[in-house]
Amino acid sequence: MKNIFTATLILLCLSIQGQEIFTTISGAVNDNSGKPLPFASVVIDSLKLGVLTDDNGVFTINKVPKGKHKVVVSFVGYATHSKTVEINENTIEIKINYALVENIENLDEVMVNGKSKQTELETVGFAVNAIKTEEASLRNIQTNELLNTTAGVKIRQNGGLGSDVSYSLNGLSGNSVRIFIDGIPISTYGNSFNLNSIPPSMIKQIEVYKGVVPGHLADDALGGAINIVLHKDAKTNFNASVSYGSFNTLQTSINGLYRFKESGITVKASLFHNYSDNDYKVSGRSVVVTGLGGVQTPVTARRFNDAYRSTGGMAQIGYTDVKWADQFFIGITGSDDYKEVQHGAFMTITPYKDRFLESDALLGSLNYQKKDLFTKGLDVNVNGLYGKRNRAVNDTVSWAYSWNGERAIDFRGNEYQYTWRSQQEGGPTLAKIKRKVASIRTGVSYEINDYHKVLVNHVYSGIDREDSDALRSVLENTFQGTRDLHKNIYAVTYELTAFEDKLKASLFGKHYQQKTVSVDPAIESDTNGNDVIVDEVVSSNKNYNGYGFAASYAIIPNITLLTSAEKAIRLPNETEVFGNDGDNVVANSSINPESSNNYNLGFRFGSFNIKKHDFTISTNLFTRNIKDRIGLPIETSLNVDDELIVYVNQGSGTSKGIDAQLNYSYNNNFGLNFNVSRFDLKIVNQGIEIDVPNTPFFTMNGGLRYSFKDLVQKKSQLNLFYNVYFTDEFSFLTSQGTNTVGNEFFEVPQQLSQDFGLSYTFPNNKFVMSFDIKNIFDEPVYDNLSVQKPGRAFYLKLNYTINKF
Repeated sequence: MKNIFTATLILLCLSIQGQEIFTTISGAVNDNSGKPLPFASVVIDSLKLGVLTDDNGVFTINKVPKGKHKVVVSFVGYATHSKTVEINENTIEIKINYALVENIENLDEVMVNGKSKQTELETVGFAVNAIKTEEASLRNIQTNELLNTTAGVKIRQNGGLGSDVSYSLNGLSGNSVRIFIDGIPISTYGNSFNLNSIPPSMIKQIEVYKGVVPGHLADDALGGAINIVLHKDAKTNFNASVSYGSFNTLQTSINGLYRFKESGITVKASLFHNYSDNDYKVSGRSVVVTGLGGVQTPVTARRFNDAYRSTGGMAQIGYTDVKWADQFFIGITGSDDYKEVQHGAFMTITPYKDRFLESDALLGSLNYQKKDLFTKGLDVNVNGLYGKRNRAVNDTVSWAYSWNGERAIDFRGNEYQYTWRSQQEGGPTLAKIKRKVASIRTGVSYEINDYHKVLVNHVYSGIDREDSDALRSVLENTFQGTRDLHKNIYAVTYELTAFEDKLKASLFGKHYQQKTVSVDPAIESDTNGNDVIVDEVVSSNKNYNGYGFAASYAIIPNITLLTSAEKAIRLPNETEVFGNDGDNVVANSSINPESSNNYNLGFRFGSFNIKKHDFTISTNLFTRNIKDRIGLPIETSLNVDDELIVYVNQGSGTSKGIDAQLNYSYNNNFGLNFNVSRFDLKIVNQGIEIDVPNTPFFTMNGGLRYSFKDLVQKKSQLNLFYNVYFTDEFSFLTSQGTNTVGNEFFEVPQQLSQDFGLSYTFPNNKFVMSFDIKNIFDEPVYDNLSVQKPGRAFYLKLNYTINKF
């Protein structure tokens, strides 16, 4: 916390010094028919400063000094075009639009365009996918659904909107995969601020690192990382959307930014609200109604205690594009959510009624970014959060219920209550967990020259936790225990570019340090035989080292070899060590860290342009050698617990496999994407090598898109979308042998789910209306432990955007 205040003071002092305002040149590049030209090159000749246009042909060049400049635009297959602009003290922003003419002589050639930022990220050696969200932000798609279409990524969700989510990357899942928001671990924000809550319209790009995680995301991510990059553009803008659909699902979001050109003062804010009854139909082995004599009748029932609500937002004020800072913001982030709980880890024959969870968070933030600080090539990035998070569990109803929503009856026909007087075994509870949290990420990089760069990064995160329960005695609540967890991770990276940019290499080392402290009051007798209260303190302070590299080599233009490796460490997190009543997790103070040697080898072919055809193919072979893997116990039919779970060290194992992805487009109207992932995940448990249960080993996803221009109205656009998701069968128990009976009881069958959607963009490009059908054929779909997810659903979304107030 001291570091945050010190940084704030220094930056405020700098802000008092003179502020130099830079001119911005922006515009669009189209062909003669008005079609946008993505990835066209826009260069200011005299400054050797340039950018590529985005998917819509739009570009922005910031920090242009005064003077006369020639702005040159080029695109393979088109004639080069230039315009001269003059900038003086009163010039704040200049807009230029270009219409390029095709060069007929080159139409039959294979065209290789310059690399977009997405392509640059995907060709630096790491096994990484960069996911753009612009299109998804206009549809009824959650961020998790967007991630689920990526090669090697599988999203595992326990039901509908707001249910528990697990992320799997190449077979490593759960807490082995770290989620970041602008490099800050998302866990800092709490349960009420998660990827289910953040609308795609707030997100600029999603970076998915598989297996090997770069040094600038300094954290103990064993199996990979997902970094959510929020919009940071300093351009005044506003976006609002509302979506409504099946199961009384409402999702709204508003985000905007306003920049005062003269001073550089910038204000930005975003809000979101989500709600769903989640009352979709379920059926299956446990969805029964028990009648007289204990006779169980299978039924198709609607979930009745599964509603979810989340509300949150952030507001920031600061400076952008001034002399002393590219970005400086002080802000506040707040959120809360409410989640009804229908059952424990499994769907059971007696679901819960009136058990629910509540969460809230309030955090202050500091963000500072500056390129070329004090000297050219020295970049600094600081992001800090400090605040509090609370979570409450309410479970005080003792009546048993059936899947028809009515009170359950015993074999005599009498309604009955649980002897433990709550829905979940363990007794009634009004448990509350209060946390003070802090996280600060600092990054300093120095580009020595065009070929060598050094980066130093540090992430600190701390949690001070207190547990209480209003239903406990006054004495128990007076002498409550505390749980503290503090983690520091350091990373040093060296980056090399050589052989005319064909070779790119990154070598990094990481140091992990974690301290946990548990304090519990206890009564002991002193030397005089009197009872006294003493603190029983259990603490640990562990240190580990890791290292890795990533390299890429352009064999020929647009065919790149990529390889990476890392010795990764993953420290047990707060929930795994201390437990969490709200998520039915029992504490395990003896759990050990897990480690893995991760290797990737892949190729990227493209992007290739042949006339109007554009395609990219990428592949990745991987292996993960895991030691002391952390996960749920290896289940057998004898030790399955319907409600409580505990994280344990399962043993050592290996994950090996391949994933591949194809992206194809024609004339920017038709698009196709397809990806496949296949791996084996084996672990040695009690001396026997077994397939890890509750893991889908084979998945495929595909999508089609087609655009109609000038439909109904000129300059309008209709987009049609189709997506298909395939998951092969898997079991959530270990194999019981070929001669055993009842294995099918634990099998999750093959699943094929299909979605259809359309969006209509009105002529002014400000208003978009979309309609989506999820799971068109109402197929039963499952992820974790056979918990059924929603069936067919319909959603309508309205999206409005303006770029200037």
